[in-house]
Amino acid sequence: MVTGIIGRKIGMTQVFDPDGTVHPATVIKAGPCVIVQAKNAQTDGYEAVQLGLVEGRPAKVGKPLVGHYKKAGVPPTRVRREVSVATGGDPLKAGDQVLVNIFADGERVDVIGTGRGKGFQGVVRRHHFAGGAATHGSMFHRAPGSIGASSFPSRVVKGMRAAGRMGGDRVTVRNLKIVQVDGDNNLLLIHGAVPGAPGTYLVVRKAIAAKKEVVPQVEKAGKTTVAKKPAAKGKK
Repeated sequence: MVTGIIGRKIGMTQVFDPDGTVHPATVIKAGPCVIVQAKNAQTDGYEAVQLGLVEGRPAKVGKPLVGHYKKAGVPPTRVRREVSVATGGDPLKAGDQVLVNIFADGERVDVIGTGRGKGFQGVVRRHHFAGGAATHGSMFHRAPGSIGASSFPSRVVKGMRAAGRMGGDRVTVRNLKIVQVDGDNNLLLIHGAVPGAPGTYLVVRKAIAAKKEVVPQVEKAGKTTVAKKPAAKGKK
């Protein structure tokens, strides 16, 4: 079974519960995707599939990729990503479709994407330096301060925090909850924010380390008690 899908961030919205509780949610157009290549332990050393995102506009690819897609028997796609495969599922082959219905409402997922680029930034914004005094003629406001000793080691040590390019990195947000799955329109509504600006391509995968659900509290006789889970078989 495929554990992930490629999607594109549409934007954010709000979802209301029947009692009026509002939840911020990100709308992702997930899929439809097609399997371009199926990898297995015998030939590749691990189990995975290469997915291609099917979009409305045709994709232009070079000659090497033309042969790659021709071998799979699928039309070329602009975006390709590799996702893992869960053990014990049906065997997968090139040409199979992957749809958003591999997820369910309330399921926990990890979202992988490229965060927004912020350009060249100083140490105050990039590394949250406190800066110097703002008054009394300090002349030291947003500067980084000392970056090393002059006599020894007579160089700036590797990894010194300094000004530079900020953002535009690969970001993984874990344990987000799926609010709603719209299979007819290939949409996922995920609670909270995900990396990137609208239009960013994302990979949504089943959570590697899903959080445990919070046990609801029950009010009883003026007291607030935590509802107990039923004991497992063979345990008291």
